[in-house]
Amino acid sequence: MNLHGNTIFMTGGTSGIGLGLALRLRDRGNRVIISGRRQHLLDQLAARHDGIETVVLDVQDPESIRSVVDSVTREHPDLNVVITMAGIMQPENLLDPGHLAIAEATVATNLLGPIRTLTPLIPFLARQEQAAIITVSSGLAFVPLPATPTYDATKAAMHSYTESLRVQLADTSIQVIELVPPAVRTTLNGQQDSERAMPLEDFLSETMRLLQEQPDAKEILVDRVKPLRFATRDGHYDQLLTAMSTRTS
Repeated sequence: MNLHGNTIFMTGGTSGIGLGLALRLRDRGNRVIISGRRQHLLDQLAARHDGIETVVLDVQDPESIRSVVDSVTREHPDLNVVITMAGIMQPENLLDPGHLAIAEATVATNLLGPIRTLTPLIPFLARQEQAAIITVSSGLAFVPLPATPTYDATKAAMHSYTESLRVQLADTSIQVIELVPPAVRTTLNGQQDSERAMPLEDFLSETMRLLQEQPDAKEILVDRVKPLRFATRDGHYDQLLTAMSTRTS
């Protein structure tokens, strides 16, 4: 993936990794369109950050996705990069039937949201000379955090979906990249002050460096996430799962 001269649409992007990555990509000479559910927040971000465009999108709503895809592709015919950043992460007690509402919202946002977004965009991107899709999974796709079971499951599913997507698009102009974050100090699951989590700016800097150094990368893996990503290969899965079982974030 080239890191400049792109027109990039990102689902999510109003905070945390999404906003940080959007700003880093803008600074590399890209046009970046971020999305979110709250118009007032998007207006604030657009006013605060020159060069960031915004659009209201609810990734749980198929009609909202269809409408936004139609408008973004119409207004930006040179769109060539899509990043499926939007996601939610909440703890669940599987002994409590009330967890089902959290599970359903998590699946709708983290799994169906990217699939519904990419489905109409893939044929559009395939017509571009060079294009890229960046999906976002997690280190928890490879060793789960039992306190957040459905989040972990959706990220494992996104890893698998991305692998299949890459194979099916191999003969097109679309590069498929999976971003695999570790725990990062953002508000996701209340990790903003966690000593276990990677500082956000450190994560962004290492991610941008890897994108620069590995233009043909299939996965972007900062060093902090590699123990989880390769736990099975390295024979550490049971040990790490036991350690994760005592954590809430």
